[in-house]
Amino acid sequence: MARRPAPPSPSPRGQITEPRSGSGTAARRVDVREWASGIRLSAFSVIMLSLVVLGAWVLVPTLGTFIDQRQKIAALESSIQVSEDRIAALEDERERWKDPAYITTQARERLYYVKPGEVVYLVDNDLDPAALPQEQTAVSDDLEERPADWMQQLLRSVAAAGLSQNAVPAE
Repeated sequence: MARRPAPPSPSPRGQITEPRSGSGTAARRVDVREWASGIRLSAFSVIMLSLVVLGAWVLVPTLGTFIDQRQKIAALESSIQVSEDRIAALEDERERWKDPAYITTQARERLYYVKPGEVVYLVDNDLDPAALPQEQTAVSDDLEERPADWMQQLLRSVAAAGLSQNAVPAE
């Protein structure tokens, strides 16, 4: 498509001056109205443009729904994987409970059962002496009253409960 040269008598409004690519001092004037009037839209172009806009208007919400559903599917698949892992762990534990040696070990550790003729020794205070608390000081007979703002403490407690993370079951 060939460009038309600027008219010899340009109007003062709507003109833009640009330096020519060949010489830096000479300027060429382009009439914006003439440029805009050079754009021709056929009926076919208008119909195609409206179909593109209509297609975008229809597809954008559909794509949003598709992406949302894909995210939900991914979350459900990960939930299924966690459940399957938990089921596998429980089945392994069930298999361990079928073993008589495991049952005997659990009865000895948890319930302190012994076989006839065995002697069991239970050790009291098997803690490290450094871990034991030192001598306690005597409790004072004087009653001290401390200022307490129960309303601020209540609000802090409610805010902490509301902002806390959900508990995750231990495995």
